[in-house]
Amino acid sequence: MAGYSAAQRARSAAVTVQWSVLGPALVAALGGFLFGYDTGVISAALLYLTTAFGLSSGLQEVVVAALLLGAIGGVLGGGPLVDRFGRRRLLIVSAAVFCAGALTSAFTPNPAVLIAARFVLGLAIGTSSLAVPTYIAEMAPRQVRGRLVSLQQLMITVGIFVSYLVGFSFSGVGQGWRWMLGLAVVPAAVMLLGLLGLAESPRWLLSRGRDDEARDVMLRSRGPREADEELAEIRRISAAERGMSIRDVFGRQLRPAVLLGVAVAATNQLVGVNAVIYYTPTLLTRAGFGDSAALLSTVGIGLVNMLVTIAALLAIDRIGRRPLLLGGTAVVVVSLVALGALYLLPSQTGVTGVLLVAVLCVYIAAFAASLGLGIWLINSEIFPTAVRGKAAGAGTVTHWTLDFFISLTVLTAIGALGATGLFWLYAFLGVLGFLYLFRNLPETKGRSLEDIERALRRRTGAVC
Repeated sequence: MAGYSAAQRARSAAVTVQWSVLGPALVAALGGFLFGYDTGVISAALLYLTTAFGLSSGLQEVVVAALLLGAIGGVLGGGPLVDRFGRRRLLIVSAAVFCAGALTSAFTPNPAVLIAARFVLGLAIGTSSLAVPTYIAEMAPRQVRGRLVSLQQLMITVGIFVSYLVGFSFSGVGQGWRWMLGLAVVPAAVMLLGLLGLAESPRWLLSRGRDDEARDVMLRSRGPREADEELAEIRRISAAERGMSIRDVFGRQLRPAVLLGVAVAATNQLVGVNAVIYYTPTLLTRAGFGDSAALLSTVGIGLVNMLVTIAALLAIDRIGRRPLLLGGTAVVVVSLVALGALYLLPSQTGVTGVLLVAVLCVYIAAFAASLGLGIWLINSEIFPTAVRGKAAGAGTVTHWTLDFFISLTVLTAIGALGATGLFWLYAFLGVLGFLYLFRNLPETKGRSLEDIERALRRRTGAVC
């Protein structure tokens, strides 16, 4: 009986440790879900908003891009704030803004209010896209850091998939677009309540001289010896970083890491993924699909995105970052070339339509397993603790700025270049990104954040 009780106690302790690691990551990653939902839901809602408000092609692009302009502002403002006030506090504010933005979008009386609400939602998305992976990376033990940080991207894909399902489900409902936009308030409220019970990042606490609190947080997911060793390593690195400011982010010492973060983010966007996420129903209806068929095909693409992200998340700490990013990016480029070729055919319906959806699925699967995970994971791993929020902001600003310009020009670019020209342009840009990453992307699997920092500082251009 005593032996049984000891075993039970051991299992209970293991569950406690697992939840102390997974719980904060899941709650914080709801920011990723809202990121995915609010960016994805507009693809279905746009079909009905266009009719409800008589939107032109240009105004459709503005409705989509307003969220992304807000995201740029959220990153620019959130970078310094996440370092000054802490990761958790910024996430709480973001969750509250998500709630307000979702409700305003649902009850909007005209396009102007909708655009303003989308901009406010973008502020929350930009801030959380910076704070969520930073918070999770700093809370997680190194052995599972890749999987836990990648929850951000998994939840983005889950949010996109759920938004597609909601869009399809409300497609036949009068003013169903209001439900599509408003239902985001539910996960936002859950995130807000969950964050109130979480601790602050131990690395941030340590950077503020709150050593005892930092150790208490560490002990929730690590043994005393591991916690003390990790805290000692953080202190050593922090001593070397003391006095670093935003100017140091762009100095010679951090330049290799900053350029790498920007390159991953730029490649993530320049292969055109958000042209697909935001405008797939529009692209398919223009190719001859009916509204229901286009929305149902979009649901299938979203499902592939989510399932492949789950598989990649489970594999990333075993296979490593570099093989997944480089291999997936290569398949993305090939898929873009194939998509461009399909749009050269006289018709995109029938067998060609099936091939079009199939290649879109391959494209989104390859992206999900590589660049989709890579942008958040790499940018959360490669910067010093003292300036992680500011430095990661360089890559995140790149992501949202390019996302903004792409979303604002997709329909216009198709009119000027045709779908073939646009997809082949994305393929060319993807090749450039692949070549840069092949030369400069290090393997960060199984290495402490501090070890990664030291390695990047020593870089002279060779792959580590």
